[in-house]
Amino acid sequence: MRRWLDVLIELVRRAVATARHAERGTGRTTRSIGPTARPVEPGVHIEYTPQLDGDPDPGEVVWTWVPFEEDPSLGKDRPVVIIGRSGDRLSGVALTSRASAGRSDIVEVGTGPWDSQGRPSYAKVERLLQIEPAAVRREGAILNRRRFDAVVQAVDRLHDVSR
Repeated sequence: MRRWLDVLIELVRRAVATARHAERGTGRTTRSIGPTARPVEPGVHIEYTPQLDGDPDPGEVVWTWVPFEEDPSLGKDRPVVIIGRSGDRLSGVALTSRASAGRSDIVEVGTGPWDSQGRPSYAKVERLLQIEPAAVRREGAILNRRRFDAVVQAVDRLHDVSR
């Protein structure tokens, strides 16, 4: 009984220490009351107007909280390519470093400063997100126009977007 209690106390101590050092918005899975990114209504206006000025713009890779598909109240901080606007909100697609051979719903965008490990990234075009500009944690980089156009072309095959 004493050993079990010592193990339990150690687990609680580690959990408390981890919680104290957890930085909000750094990729940890968290539960959210209202998602900051959500599926987009039809009619996104595509534009390429990147400016690394502190404000998120179409054509940039930014970091924001993205809900999981299976449970939108859970999600994680992810890089997202902003491809346009839908009203006052931004529209974009999440990036992943996991390649899935032969899938038509991902587009390779290469490497960039948004990934500290320099891994190739892939845009997940099957899921278009709507993002509140104030919810963007930081700008990551400008995606070059050729890669941006490839992402938009793939998005256009699956979603209602206008140019």
